[in-house]
Amino acid sequence: MKRRHFLGTAGAGALLTGGLLSGCGEESSQGSGQTTTRQQTFKWKMVTTWQKNFPGLGTAANNLARLIGEMSGGRLKVKVYGANELVPPLEIFDAVANGTAEMGHTSAYYWKGKIPVAQFFSTVPFGMTAQEMNAWLYYGGGMELWREVYAPHGLIPVAAGNSGVQMGGWFNKEINEVDDLQGLKMRIPGMGGEVLRRAGGTPVGMPGTEIFTSLQSGVIDATEWVGPWNDLAKALYKVAKYYYYPGWHEPGTTMECMLNKEAFETLPDDLQSIVMTACKAVNVDMIAEFTARNNLALQTLVNEHHVDVREFPKPVLDKLRVLSAEVVAELAGQDELSARVYESYRQFQQQVVAWHDISERTYLNVRGG
Repeated sequence: MKRRHFLGTAGAGALLTGGLLSGCGEESSQGSGQTTTRQQTFKWKMVTTWQKNFPGLGTAANNLARLIGEMSGGRLKVKVYGANELVPPLEIFDAVANGTAEMGHTSAYYWKGKIPVAQFFSTVPFGMTAQEMNAWLYYGGGMELWREVYAPHGLIPVAAGNSGVQMGGWFNKEINEVDDLQGLKMRIPGMGGEVLRRAGGTPVGMPGTEIFTSLQSGVIDATEWVGPWNDLAKALYKVAKYYYYPGWHEPGTTMECMLNKEAFETLPDDLQSIVMTACKAVNVDMIAEFTARNNLALQTLVNEHHVDVREFPKPVLDKLRVLSAEVVAELAGQDELSARVYESYRQFQQQVVAWHDISERTYLNVRGG
């Protein structure tokens, strides 16, 4: 069985560089079998939850495929399929698990019906930010737990992007108090959807491809998507009156690259390292691009499309925070593995908040504008 690489940047980079620079010497010393493996080429399919070429999300999948091809010198070529091109957007998990595609780009909260605890590896209401999620996954034991959760399904998960703190969503009614959530039909995934249910609303699950028409036709009264950059691209300002913040339900949403374990272990070691290193590169790149583009998009929404941007009232956020704690705790109590994931997440968040209280939070307060 091939050894699997789940390396940090330095480790993966060193292994990759060493493998590429000394490849010829290794082949001659290890014999013709290794030489044959190093000459073999692979063609993979990547299925995604996103529309093909959609800004930030779809383009991240494209970038991942491109990096793998370039870094491997064309030995591993990945063809990207957007939502519905090969499989429906919410069937990515099964498609990669059964080998229809070797890899997928999506987010783990879409699998809450199959694996409820997977939601911890996407985002948690009032939970960790992108920076904190990456710290937990790479250096706090999160990635090891994530692999354990997916292992029975023949999948290897890898972090491959983060949107940062999202917006609270688009609404066709004002939200002035908790009672305004009663009966609200809102497209909202993951744990955030269950929180809305407990607040009296009706969460609706649907892929991003269906949001605009559903909001336009009145199938839903409100929707969250991502943030200004992506929301502008979907032209949601045309079908909703109010744009609320903050995104209490998605404070730092991790995107995942899921790999078919059997296909991954068929790759030679250097290609395995290339896949892992490319995922980390895309993970870092996505949050940088969202940070760069969201503000410009927000200015366009406000100045050109006259969007009414509003902050959720404090009593509403306070109630949602209480309900979120209940939802998260109940999910943690489902089984032993869920409890371990929750405890790891909870402890790491407590530790990182203690540090950020005297670093990030304090600095932002004193920096001002």
